[in-house]
Amino acid sequence: MRLMQSSDFLAELDRAVQSRLDQIAESGAGAEPGPSLGVPELLATALKKELEATEEAALWLVSEPDVEVKLALARQCGDEARHYRLIEARLRELGVDPAKVQAQSGEPSPMFKYLETLTTTVERVAAGQFTREALARVLNEAFIAYCESKGDSVTASLYRDVIQPDEAHHHELGRKLLLRLAVTDDEQGRARTAALRTLAIAQEIQELARLKKGIARAPGC
Repeated sequence: MRLMQSSDFLAELDRAVQSRLDQIAESGAGAEPGPSLGVPELLATALKKELEATEEAALWLVSEPDVEVKLALARQCGDEARHYRLIEARLRELGVDPAKVQAQSGEPSPMFKYLETLTTTVERVAAGQFTREALARVLNEAFIAYCESKGDSVTASLYRDVIQPDEAHHHELGRKLLLRLAVTDDEQGRARTAALRTLAIAQEIQELARLKKGIARAPGC
């Protein structure tokens, strides 16, 4: 089989990822949070996600040999930490003490457990910056719509005007990096597997959270 050019591979991966993202978006749009949940409770779930995203980027950064990827991870690490602080501040405005959310409590999420197993640069870029950040944008759009439906324009604006542009930057940077990194059959196979496994885990987490805790339309990271 003839080796696929990285641009053709990326177009194929885009289609596969977008198909899964459409399923996740459709599932999320068709569900409503449980009666005891509102914007503050859903917003609080983002703290653990932002913290894990920060830790994930920092974990990879230390062992990453590619300088461009290392610097991209450094940028992402700072952005996710900044998001955490912004969400903390918004929770305080909503009357929630962030310290009581206990973002560090409990086991790491299944997503974090999977991502920390990835050891190659192309897998990390495909799963983290390219796919997870695209996923975050989809989840955040659903959360923005929910906030607006509840009359919380401030939280909606935080996500639309501050957090979403960062997620878009991370995703686009991942796209550029994959064009350079995914140039062999092995690299393309690793990237495809990592991206699709990331989305499969996201779907499992989304359904489990809805069934066990009534969590729906929660933000990403």
